[in-house]
Amino acid sequence: MKITGVKVYRVAPKSNYVKVETDEGICGWGEPVVEGRSRATAVAVKELGEQLIGMDPENIEDLFNVMYRGNFYQGGPVLCSAISGIEQALWDIKGKKYGVPVYQLIGGAAKEKQKVYAWIHGETPEELAADALNRLSEGYHYGKMCICNEMEWICNSARIDKAIAMFATVKEAVGDRMEIGIDFHGRVHKTVALTLMKKLEEFNPLFIEEPLLPFNEDDLVELKRHTHLPIATGERLFTRWDFKRLLKTGAVDIIQPDLSHAGGIWEVRKIAAMAECFDVTVAPHCPLGALAFSSCIHLDVATPNSFIQEQIVGVHNAVNGGGLEIEDRIETDDSQGYVSCDTYIKNEKGLFEFEDGYVKLPKNPGLGPIIDEERLAAANNGDLPLWQQPLYRMDDGTATQW
Repeated sequence: MKITGVKVYRVAPKSNYVKVETDEGICGWGEPVVEGRSRATAVAVKELGEQLIGMDPENIEDLFNVMYRGNFYQGGPVLCSAISGIEQALWDIKGKKYGVPVYQLIGGAAKEKQKVYAWIHGETPEELAADALNRLSEGYHYGKMCICNEMEWICNSARIDKAIAMFATVKEAVGDRMEIGIDFHGRVHKTVALTLMKKLEEFNPLFIEEPLLPFNEDDLVELKRHTHLPIATGERLFTRWDFKRLLKTGAVDIIQPDLSHAGGIWEVRKIAAMAECFDVTVAPHCPLGALAFSSCIHLDVATPNSFIQEQIVGVHNAVNGGGLEIEDRIETDDSQGYVSCDTYIKNEKGLFEFEDGYVKLPKNPGLGPIIDEERLAAANNGDLPLWQQPLYRMDDGTATQW
């Protein structure tokens, strides 16, 4: 079998799908994207794909090295995300060729089902509490929420108290029926992060995600010395080399590689194995579409130290047996909404089986989703909406972390 073509399609509002074609008629699909930079990532996919024409798609380890080591400039979000989507598509091809789900090709099932969590949305404590109760009614036992927006280097007490009230109100609403993690989203500087984490200890959140921006490992170590709360990070790290540095600090409890950013399925399986040696668990980052989510589930069920899976698939009705809904959350400075991208999945019904906050083992060959390429191509002939990252500014006008 030889690779004959690599095509990339934009998926509104912020994703891409890549198709890898072969001379035997078997094709594979993956999801390469950098949120807010989907067009740049699409160009990188095309350039990398040109290197693979005529090569055997089953030699995934070699093709990863061709794309990664075969280029003088390595790493970073755009190149690694382009590699990740192509790599997912190669596993999809291999699973389809042998008629088995991808997890069977990377060691087989290490568990019977995968725990998932849903995002809790809202701008006020009351909105967040209402959404948490809604998620609970849908069958979720785990969730995640943000409590921080624009945060100063040194915050006043009112802003800190408001952040604490966000979480306290939600926990009061759900009690011990739902465990909830908190995403600081890298918006908090080290002094404020420590203050927030100490005040949050009485509420015992499931974890604190990205308490600091990536590559501040020394400061993560200092945070870890002063709190018992689990620290999670890693969605903005790429390949095993970034995670090697992080794991050696001993400051992280949960790593969150993104299979559409960190190098793909096999690369994240290597990262997870390395984390296991450091007694660290894995909770893949995944605010994307069906192909990215499928890649994560196959990785999760084959990985004994995978803890929980982020997902925005079926957040409205699929957990307790409803149909599949795939949604992308659109965030702007003044509004929130959802844009559906499930129109490109032919086999949406029954693709993922949710039950009581878990996803059952995938059954379909390859990654699972069957893409409606005709509809996808038709959409790419028009003007697709483009998601752009919001710009946050402080009271004095300084641009700050979204």
